[in-house]
Amino acid sequence: MAKLSRRRFLAAGLAATAIPLIGRPGLAQTADGFRVITLRPGEARLRGPGAASTPIWGYDGIVPGPTIRIRRGDEVKVRVVNRLAQPTAVHWHGLRLDNRMDGVPHLTQAPIAPDTSFDYRFTAPDAGTFWYHPHWHSGEQLDRGLYGLLIVDEEKPVEVDRDVALLLDDWRLDQSGLIHESFGNMHDAAHEGRYGNHLTANGVPSIEIPVATNERIRLRLVNVANARVMPVRIAGHAATVVAIDGQPAEPFLLDRSRVVLTPGGRCDVFVDATLAPGASADILVDTGREEVAVARLIYAAGAPKRTVSLGPIRALPSNPLPERMDFVGALKLDVPLEGGAMSAMMMGMMRGGAGMDPSRLWSMGGRVSAGHSGPPLFSVKRGRTVMLAIKNDTRFPHGMHVHGHHFRVLDALDDGWKPWWNDTVLILADRITRIAFVADNPGKWMLHCHMIEHQDAGMAAWFEVT
Repeated sequence: MAKLSRRRFLAAGLAATAIPLIGRPGLAQTADGFRVITLRPGEARLRGPGAASTPIWGYDGIVPGPTIRIRRGDEVKVRVVNRLAQPTAVHWHGLRLDNRMDGVPHLTQAPIAPDTSFDYRFTAPDAGTFWYHPHWHSGEQLDRGLYGLLIVDEEKPVEVDRDVALLLDDWRLDQSGLIHESFGNMHDAAHEGRYGNHLTANGVPSIEIPVATNERIRLRLVNVANARVMPVRIAGHAATVVAIDGQPAEPFLLDRSRVVLTPGGRCDVFVDATLAPGASADILVDTGREEVAVARLIYAAGAPKRTVSLGPIRALPSNPLPERMDFVGALKLDVPLEGGAMSAMMMGMMRGGAGMDPSRLWSMGGRVSAGHSGPPLFSVKRGRTVMLAIKNDTRFPHGMHVHGHHFRVLDALDDGWKPWWNDTVLILADRITRIAFVADNPGKWMLHCHMIEHQDAGMAAWFEVT
């Protein structure tokens, strides 16, 4: 893992309340009110200011792409212009939006061909932390830097002094700092996916976040990596979870101020800056070999923000999600996950003599799919509860993501649920995870592993809400 250097923060506007430390806050608008984002090659200082820049693909040629920030209930109007040599599409991860705008090629739209554009237009029903990324040639396009942040603000300001977002990624770089051209690698696809050797937060090795004693920070943590599960720890501070995957949760303290983020997962935490003026504290990612500091809280040497910290942390305003689910009348389905290295599925392919097909290494629910072809995994009438028992019959973890809906993770012994919502959940090897949601958003929705190489290699499906 590359050693990380100290770095001055990127956004000049960070000192202002509620400005994320990433991207740029505004986008050019057309006469008809669309914000324009152009996919094109660019360069990024992934290894810091003292090293050569790395060629990337980016929304507007930057990584992360421009931050889109709106208020709950507002309309999003984005014109995506493709200046790459590959087709693409944009998925708005975690948003319960109009199905036509979900960004899944051949399921909800045609791919955006090179030198063409597509207009995304939808209303954001939920406040929270979301992000956007490609859903075509996903393994390569995402790993080359195509992702950006979408923040939907609450209707009334939240009681924090500072709002900071950290998009956490890992990159596979060669010795010269170029992105390694090993996309579609059979080993990656059959194992845990494409792991990188260089961590970044918001596209740089390390970020300094200026704070004052007794400030309250809202820290939005987003795992945008292709495959790496990221345990994140905030040293020297208590961290209170207030939202998971964009949806408000009943506030609770993190054990050892540590949260585990699956690829695609998000967590909003409130942190009270309780150290003395002039102090500092790291925000670290555990790589399995070491903890790497991807950001650092840097305390101003002057007077505290206030004499004491703010009072108890209150829950964020709730979003319009179902209050109850009908488990008795639910559609119940077992969904086995199979395949990968050393599996019976792969051994059967080898014995068959047909060779290894890199697009058919994994299966979900007994079928191999790109997530948009063939019959649906299930079809359900709008308003009915769906209960899925997802059984990981493989040797590797999988981060399962449901489009267009948020779900509850059910207890293993009964139908009690965890007191928060997810749109992505980590399922460890040889485990069964049961989830439940109300199928209240009509359309055709993808369900897939967000270890992107697994998705590209067959661990994907779609379901229909009629």
